Amino acid sequence: EAAGRIRLVPGARELVATMRRRGAATALVSGGFAVFAEPVGASLGFDRVIANHLDRRHGKITGTVQRPIVTREGKRDALLALAAEFGVAPAETIAVGDGANDLPMLAAAGIGIAFRAKPAIAGAARWRLDYADLTGVLYAQGYRKDEIVFG
Repeated sequence: EAAGRIRLVPGARELVATMRRRGAATALVSGGFAVFAEPVGASLGFDRVIANHLDRRHGKITGTVQRPIVTREGKRDALLALAAEFGVAPAETIAVGDGANDLPMLAAAGIGIAFRAKPAIAGAARWRLDYADLTGVLYAQGYRKDEIVFG
């Protein structure tokens, strides 16, 4: 039920659709729970969703999280593994994040963008996007409005 109440960040649908149309692989890497991240990832059309899975026993949540747990280092490791899987150098990747747990991933990406992040996080990232929606990631790459997949 709660997964159905998640509001998408403006521009997310356009960002993923445009990148995929241009042949880029996309991944949602979250330190949150897969029960929330997977429906969002499916709705937006991400190629991969990496998030934490809750342990279950006899159909009930046990309160523990399956390993590996997606930590700040886990996010960086996921970016590096995905880059290798898709045959691109880390320098050819883009990562977007808003929290301290995203900093290693942002540092490992060719373009690591702090998106509407708190000042300490935004100051630590090489790129920042404070006022635009996620289509700003497309404009930062040089896309024109008529090249963005809307809708």
